[in-house]
Amino acid sequence: MNNQSRAVLFSLLFLFISFRAIGGVPEWAKSAIWYQIFPERFRNVDTNNDPSADDLKGSWPHDPIEEWHISPWNVDWYKMQTWEEKNGNDFYYNAQLRRYGGDIQGIIDKLDYLQELGITAIYLNPVFESPSLHKYDATFYHHIDNNFGSNPERDKIIWSMENPADPTTWRWTTADSLFLRLVQEVHNRGMKIVIDGVFNHVGMTFWAFEDVKKNGKSSKFKEWFTVKSWEPFDYEGWYGVKELPELKEGPHSFDIHIRDHIHAVVKRWMDPNGDGNPSDGIDGWRLDVADMVNLEFWKEFRKWTREINSQSYLVGEVWWENWGENKMFDPAPWIQDGKVFDAVMNYRVTVPILNYFTDKKNKISSTEFAKSITELYNQFQPDVTQVQMNTVDSHDTDRLPSIIVNPDREFDHDASIKDNKTYNIRKPNLDEIKIQKLIVLFQLTSLGAPHIYYGDECGMWGGDDPDGRKPMVWDDISYEPEVSHPFGKSRPRDSVYFDDDLFQYYKKMITIRMSYPALALGTMKFHLTDNKKDVIIFERKLDDERFLICFNNSDVFQSIEFFYDQNKMAESWVNIITGETRKLSSGYIKIDLESKSGVVLKSIQK
Repeated sequence: MNNQSRAVLFSLLFLFISFRAIGGVPEWAKSAIWYQIFPERFRNVDTNNDPSADDLKGSWPHDPIEEWHISPWNVDWYKMQTWEEKNGNDFYYNAQLRRYGGDIQGIIDKLDYLQELGITAIYLNPVFESPSLHKYDATFYHHIDNNFGSNPERDKIIWSMENPADPTTWRWTTADSLFLRLVQEVHNRGMKIVIDGVFNHVGMTFWAFEDVKKNGKSSKFKEWFTVKSWEPFDYEGWYGVKELPELKEGPHSFDIHIRDHIHAVVKRWMDPNGDGNPSDGIDGWRLDVADMVNLEFWKEFRKWTREINSQSYLVGEVWWENWGENKMFDPAPWIQDGKVFDAVMNYRVTVPILNYFTDKKNKISSTEFAKSITELYNQFQPDVTQVQMNTVDSHDTDRLPSIIVNPDREFDHDASIKDNKTYNIRKPNLDEIKIQKLIVLFQLTSLGAPHIYYGDECGMWGGDDPDGRKPMVWDDISYEPEVSHPFGKSRPRDSVYFDDDLFQYYKKMITIRMSYPALALGTMKFHLTDNKKDVIIFERKLDDERFLICFNNSDVFQSIEFFYDQNKMAESWVNIITGETRKLSSGYIKIDLESKSGVVLKSIQK
């Protein structure tokens, strides 16, 4: 082979390796168990970094604050504090002023808890510097919020020594360093961590936007934003929200200067040491309002991330269009040929799950459920389906237990008492918790990567924002009961405590999934849908490992005889939840199921 032929061969080999690095899903994501954390509400360990009233400036509401205090972690959620009553505004106004002091150290201290639960991957809502409680309005992308760190005042001094536009001047704050320690602690436990990337919009306090407000047309960053008027100053905000100035896009992507800045941010958090070893960096990104950013930018973003870490994970927030018609949005453009995202937050699967397990008047049949799930799971190649983030609730929806309490609604519509006066804010009862467990059973035994929103596993409930963002319930904290109502009405007294029985159920189902590769990586096929009995049975299979997962979604006991070809299967099955063994009889398996319950049967080979 001559030198020219060798050069061509090596070029082709390099292109193949590059494509494999950019395309394809990360292997670890196929068996991930996701846990989503809203940092401000997870755990307050370091009270010395708690926010002050000054830290709220730049977030809504913008009224002068005469009196303000950090909110106690354990108080009745809707109860107005004394300082809140003094300002004369209602609960929903004051809910946006509240800060509970959750911090990075709080997450570090609870990693053992997550490991005990069985979590393998953490998704953090935004952690970058921001004045709001939710952090979707960044001041910096290159710094962790100083109130999440160990020395907020020291961090402010470090900011002042930098030029945010010049990455060579960027330094590490105490909050940054603590976050990198979190990443290391996560990796030490064999877990992964991704963070929210909010690159469609920034905050009113974002350093480049502040420069535009100050210097007007002479600002170096005037092309970063869509300025509609200089006198008076007016600009485009996300969905018209002025607290969220949108980054300006051209026909195909952001301006090169915006892209360079975001690229520097990506490198900073994915390879903090800059040594080409990504082990000290985050493992990927959850990308906010992904369908509102040009695909060409996301393709470039994917190249950046995969050049740093070939096993990094990208999941986009892609919902659907035509809310009124509930027409499903096709996520295929965002998951095309491994060129954009690995996954989306799989709300499309959420809808039939809730229609089947939670609805009463609008309930779909077993056959309709199986058909919808099969169509959605078969839309992509198996490995792509395996890494979809199967989300039943999140910070953007009401919590799963409250969805169950309030059935027969379009998902994420009329999802709080603020927007729907008939919405029931009470705690779920035991029958409703049985439905929650049934949904968890489906999540943990079906295709895709299960996602748990913090606190669902220990009995938290609540409507849409702000009610779905309560402080986490821990077993070492005594909580006031919920007796208050946001509109002053009477309500049942609901006790608030860590539900260990529910926690143990989540833990057991996660353990089962993680113990058997077929439940994460195997094929999935529905074998029985009985509309009259409201029963479904599906199979998970990988090589010789086979499971039958059976659900009784009805309100009464059901006895099922299910035919399975005994020539292809073992004669015996074990219920791996209870340990009970049963045998085939002339090819039939008899299954007795209490109301709202399910079993996981594993074949025992001959």
